[in-house]
Amino acid sequence: MASVEKLPMLAEGYERLTAELKALREERPRIVEAIEEARAHGDLSENAEYHAAKERQGQVEAMIGDLEDKVTRAQIIDPSTLTGDRIIFGATVTLLDDDDKPVKYQIVGPYEADAKLGRISYNSPLGKALIGRKVDDEIEVTVPSGDRFYVVDKIEFI
Repeated sequence: MASVEKLPMLAEGYERLTAELKALREERPRIVEAIEEARAHGDLSENAEYHAAKERQGQVEAMIGDLEDKVTRAQIIDPSTLTGDRIIFGATVTLLDDDDKPVKYQIVGPYEADAKLGRISYNSPLGKALIGRKVDDEIEVTVPSGDRFYVVDKIEFI
């Protein structure tokens, strides 16, 4: 039997996924109504409304299946309960860049990542380079904009 890989995520990410799943499930009856209404118009071969509704139904069902899989495999992690001197999932890390300018990131799951909010995935190039590092470790990472160099300044679990 194959093992099911857990998806680590913060409670906030889990809540966002379940809310999206709920909204899609609520959309199902409206799609069925649209299909029935379009069927009532007659010839389905040239019925754009019918084809659009059926296509939307396929998209929604695929998204529901994907979200149900993620929710089922979710492993909710509360960073405030974590400790240690190494960077792990959920850690908030302050790095110093080449100019000793501090940048702060939280290591999160791929579905929660948003660089603008300082949240990077543990699967991203920088996330992979940070996992397992300690304060004062030097990190070189290749990102789309080129090579970056950082020094780990602080690790927090907040």
